[in-house]
Amino acid sequence: MIMTLEEFVIKIAGEFDETPIEEFTPDTEFKALDEWSSLSGLSIISMVDEELDKQVTGADLRSAVTIGDLYDLIQQK
Repeated sequence: MIMTLEEFVIKIAGEFDETPIEEFTPDTEFKALDEWSSLSGLSIISMVDEELDKQVTGADLRSAVTIGDLYDLIQQK
């Protein structure tokens, strides 16, 4: 499935229960959010696999700073 950056931002926001959706933009540093945890990372990896049929690793998450970075990385796969 092809997903726009805006759709991807919304999907990432959906993996966070307590952070208001308004805080999520392509420039959001998702690992800097108070709610970020290793469980959040696993949820994002799972969401990318299910929604985009792409494989993302923990190293991929560590290398991405913003949601936009992660989107670009996934698009290269």
